[in-house]
Amino acid sequence: MRLSDELNFSSKISKMDLLNSLKKEANSVHMNIIMMATAFIREDAKYMQAGYREDYIQNFSKAFIIRLKDIKEDNEIYKGFVDTKKLQGFLEVIDKQREEAHGNKEICFLHIASIIATYTTFIRGESIHPVGTKFPGGFQLKYVDGQYICPVKEKQKKNPSALCRFCVSIQDVNV
Repeated sequence: MRLSDELNFSSKISKMDLLNSLKKEANSVHMNIIMMATAFIREDAKYMQAGYREDYIQNFSKAFIIRLKDIKEDNEIYKGFVDTKKLQGFLEVIDKQREEAHGNKEICFLHIASIIATYTTFIRGESIHPVGTKFPGGFQLKYVDGQYICPVKEKQKKNPSALCRFCVSIQDVNV
């Protein structure tokens, strides 16, 4: 099931309603889906530089497990509503990515990534990528003075399949 099918975009969506939907989605992710997603990450990273590749695989695999657990166990009360138009655009990009996926491993990866990215962006107000994520060139995502600083945000904002334009991070002016 797609999150976009469950939500009513014709009315306001509270952060708590969205969180409850995300919890339901997170609870539907079983270990075999995580294993398939991790296999996709490994395959996707096969042409990366060796040092960067292992870090990428380890960080994303670990982040998937930790963030799914965080979502399932999140008992905070989030006040307010999400930007429905922004959320709808975000989920449209994810749905398009799923339609264009090449195989079940990628679909599993996208399923988990969409749950986590929706959670971090619309519930927590955090960067889509975890702090410390490394990017080519030796750059990494940082958190400085309450702001997420990304080295690739501006370059990716125009990429129609990237979620960067929805992310709360700002461009690292030193890159």
